[in-house]
Amino acid sequence: MGDNLFDKKVFDLDTEPDFFSSPFGGIGSRHGLGSGFRPSFRSHSFNVHTPFKKEQKQDPPVEHDLYVTLEEIYHGCVKKMKISRRIVQADGSSRKEEKFLAISIKPGWKSGTKVTFQKEGDQAPGKIPADIVFIIRDKPHAMFKREGSDLRYTARLTLKQALCGVVFQVPTMSGDKLRISTMQEIIKPNTVKRIQGYGLPFPKDTTRKGDLLVAFDIQFPEKLTAAQKEVLKDML
Repeated sequence: MGDNLFDKKVFDLDTEPDFFSSPFGGIGSRHGLGSGFRPSFRSHSFNVHTPFKKEQKQDPPVEHDLYVTLEEIYHGCVKKMKISRRIVQADGSSRKEEKFLAISIKPGWKSGTKVTFQKEGDQAPGKIPADIVFIIRDKPHAMFKREGSDLRYTARLTLKQALCGVVFQVPTMSGDKLRISTMQEIIKPNTVKRIQGYGLPFPKDTTRKGDLLVAFDIQFPEKLTAAQKEVLKDML
């Protein structure tokens, strides 16, 4: 949010703001004709264009990335943003206004989801204010990597554990710990275990969730003694 947002500052608030509605009506003024004057024609067309009315143009949208944690995506949340913009008053002068925008993050929303607040940009005579657009982005997570609605967790095993088996626990977004046993198998570098229903909610059906993918990072020893090499040769 380094850009100027209508002078153009956006702040993330941790406290619930007191929201207020916009007190501003239409801008501009009317210039009528005197009461003694009557027009010499009457239009019967539905699409009459006169050279005296200028078509208003809207400024392009102002976009800002909004980073959210995987926990916020998992549970859903409301992010409160404060903006500063310029508004036109009834007398034609302008002043700066601060207001709050509440962004309701739905569970499972994907990175790149856009939330648009229409015409919340700077006001200027003869122009339609720009839309403000917040684009949802994922914050990097310490344990999980997001893959759509799936989550990937990488477990670190020693070579001995990969060959001989191990029992370990895997964290989940719900806070539960899952017990994983590899005692009956050999874990290869490309092994991935899929645990259904422990990923992120599907945005269109939050009663369903993606999967938790458990990958493995096998730690090989830096070196082996001659005796260890002989043992391995006999075993493999």
